[in-house]
Amino acid sequence: MQDDRRNKVIIMGAAGRDFHNFNVVFRNDPLTRVVAFTAAQIPDIAGRTYPPVLSGPLYPNGIPIVAESELLSLIKRDRLNWVYFSYSDVSHQDVMHTASTVLAAGANFAFLAPESTAIAPSKPVISVCAVRTGVGKSSATCRIARFFLERRRQVSVIRHPMPYGDLEAQRVQRFGEMNDLERLEATIEEREEYEPLLQMDITVFAGLDYHAILHRAEVDADLIIWDGGNNDLPDDQVGPPRRTGRPPPSGR
Repeated sequence: MQDDRRNKVIIMGAAGRDFHNFNVVFRNDPLTRVVAFTAAQIPDIAGRTYPPVLSGPLYPNGIPIVAESELLSLIKRDRLNWVYFSYSDVSHQDVMHTASTVLAAGANFAFLAPESTAIAPSKPVISVCAVRTGVGKSSATCRIARFFLERRRQVSVIRHPMPYGDLEAQRVQRFGEMNDLERLEATIEEREEYEPLLQMDITVFAGLDYHAILHRAEVDADLIIWDGGNNDLPDDQVGPPRRTGRPPPSGR
């Protein structure tokens, strides 16, 4: 029987940082029950389920992914304790408007810091991040990769998640040659990012479970380049965690 005293949580996201935050902080936490993810930005994610193979034994039926418009009704219906904001490409004004709305509905509003969400690598990592789309992050990744290839280093690139397809099948994706783009049903956006690296004989890893992705990438390389998404913090997903944060018990 589930413990009704557990903190009840919603994670607001866009099929990226939200899934990662769940995987590394909440998936195996018996004191927390993640009620749902809310979806924004990515089409056709709402109405789906984060699958049991990814959500773990505490969530045998997986976790529903609902439209962000359902957030307030969920807070009130399930008497939620915490809402964690876990996506980017939004203004400070929009984030704090959401925070005010959540607080008014009766839940706590929070973020997870890099100290809580980073994964410790066993190989050196170079992080390439950007403040917005179109500033040249992918070109910088290719140039850095070429620099180390010329010095005979084995390089793997880990990309930020773009889970548009079958979430279970995308747990760990390895793109080692052009044929993998077709085999793994890469989107046009993914092909645009991955093809220049594959043409350099660099293996690209992506997916949803970044513990497994990082460990798999380290098998192929002695240097990892983390090609992060918009507004990712440089050590948010691949980097040494310094402590694990947990929300304090709710008084409700």
